[in-house]
Amino acid sequence: SVLRSTKCISGGHKAPALDLCDGEVVLDIFGAATTQPVLQHIGTSTWPGRLTLTNHALYFEAIGVDFSYGDAVVYDLTKDLKQCVKRESTGPWGAHLFDKAVMYKSSSINEPVFFEFPQFKGHSRRDYWFAVIKEVLHAHKFIRRYRLVGFQKAEALAVATLGILRYRAVKEGFHILPAYFKTTLAFNLAEKLPKGDKILEALYGQLQEHCSRFRGGDDLAAQGSSDELALADPFPLSAFTLVRMGLLTLRKEDNPEERDFAVGDVQIGRTSSVQMALERSVGYSGRVEAARATLDQVKVEDIDTNVAVLKELVFPLIEIGKRLVFLAEWEDPLKSYVFLLCFLYVVYRGLIWYIFPGFLVGSTAFMLWNKHHGNRHFIEAFEVTTPPRRRTVEQLLALQEAISQLEAHVQAGNIFLLKLRSLMLAAFPQSTNKVATTMLVAAAAFAFMPFRIIFVLILLEAYTRHMPLRKKSSEKLVRRLREWWLRIPAAPVQLLRPHDSRRWRSRRR
Repeated sequence: SVLRSTKCISGGHKAPALDLCDGEVVLDIFGAATTQPVLQHIGTSTWPGRLTLTNHALYFEAIGVDFSYGDAVVYDLTKDLKQCVKRESTGPWGAHLFDKAVMYKSSSINEPVFFEFPQFKGHSRRDYWFAVIKEVLHAHKFIRRYRLVGFQKAEALAVATLGILRYRAVKEGFHILPAYFKTTLAFNLAEKLPKGDKILEALYGQLQEHCSRFRGGDDLAAQGSSDELALADPFPLSAFTLVRMGLLTLRKEDNPEERDFAVGDVQIGRTSSVQMALERSVGYSGRVEAARATLDQVKVEDIDTNVAVLKELVFPLIEIGKRLVFLAEWEDPLKSYVFLLCFLYVVYRGLIWYIFPGFLVGSTAFMLWNKHHGNRHFIEAFEVTTPPRRRTVEQLLALQEAISQLEAHVQAGNIFLLKLRSLMLAAFPQSTNKVATTMLVAAAAFAFMPFRIIFVLILLEAYTRHMPLRKKSSEKLVRRLREWWLRIPAAPVQLLRPHDSRRWRSRRR
């Protein structure tokens, strides 16, 4: 039934009024019945219509008031336009309510387009269209990557077309989309599998072998795909299948029934390169699936529990940070002095640059010791004490408080930048002179002093700020700097409405 409907569409009996190019095959249409159209969302605007997918582009035809289709909007899938397709939620006025849409974005359009596929229950219809659109995109990405033309391009598109037709047949036959049958989408599969690029390289090598068997070589490369297939002998396997199905038209004088075709995809006595690459990739995918299964076991839903797990994982780093802060606060002067003397000795001997390499060597030794002497098959469970569960209202209040804190931090950042703008534009001349003098001194220090000395001086200033000898002077200096910073005015900000004419005039000035 899938082949019959595809032939009817390609033959023009049910085809939309689209200007299809040579070799373009209609793969599927949704929204032909006006009672169940596709909804196209752009910003807050929504249009019902009909969506058509070919092996070259997406076509959307909006439904008019008189239930007739308007001119088709073409979204080209063949060019390198930084195109992106994702599953998305959408709804009226841009609200993310229904998880039944496909988002399409490219550099040729100003804002992303959402195609919503209405469905009473589930989102299998959306998942099907997402998979087949991605298959066409990956097929053309493969064509651009290896610069395929002629027979090779026709064969790559035929592989994608046959995979989509098989996938469509499974959907219509079983009314579901089993994950196993996604393997019919070859280019999608190669993008997802580990070492999938090796599969594509092997496929390209196989296409080169096909092309080497064709007669005419470069003279035929300039012709269209249908003419090339008519003159070629032997045919590529997938393209030949499309010809026999009647989805690709040939010239009348080239009757495929009267010719002998030799298919060169079968190799006797050895495994093909594509099959070997696929076997290697499947071997790696087993490890990936095993690792993914462990991820499913450790995922938790509650935000408080996730924070608790994160705190336990970074507990050693938190403890190290607390110890350093304790030493920098000079609460125990003896330990702080010992740490300061050790640090100065390390810097004096030039050993500071070996700290990071030493950390890497130590980590490597620890990993190798666990590999040879540890129990690799049994890892003790990481114990985390879960926090008490909070009610939904309490979680909403905590979320509101977090948003308020984030807003306060953003406002503080804006004020800081606006005060810097005032200093740069000399809105406060006395402060500007002081900042300019300080910057000149810092520039001279960085230009003439070794970086190691500058680094040591900065660390010493930060570390000894709270020591008994410097505590009073440091507090006084911080207080003076804070008072000086408060006296600096912020640069003015004028808020304009969108599309305000004054904004454009100010920009032109």
